[in-house]
Amino acid sequence: MNLEGVHHIAIICSDYERSKKFYTEILGLEVIREVYREERASYKLDLALNGIYILELFSFPAPPRRTSRPEATGLRHLAFSTSDLDACVDELTKHQIESEPIRVDEFTGKRFTFIADPDDLPIEFYEIKY
Repeated sequence: MNLEGVHHIAIICSDYERSKKFYTEILGLEVIREVYREERASYKLDLALNGIYILELFSFPAPPRRTSRPEATGLRHLAFSTSDLDACVDELTKHQIESEPIRVDEFTGKRFTFIADPDDLPIEFYEIKY
């Protein structure tokens, strides 16, 4: 097997416009392509970070709510790296998005925090100093 990287991550949202605004206007992901699939009553939004395709955002009519707490089996969270965690938290705060207290990874010594997206999907911001 010759894996070369993660191609993309797919997220199903409950309110397409709210999630589209969160991922594009607040997190700053770039729209590559937006398609409405009439036969499925579903949007598919392809998003990039720094020009690299990373995320598909889907809408479907009445999707079931994701179990987040207590933590359930499955994908745990989505993590973004940042070179300045304090600036990242400040920007989130400007958008009235509350983050957990900043913690330090006991194994790497790196700082990180979590927020929740509009559907309560945990999103981590992990500080990587370049």
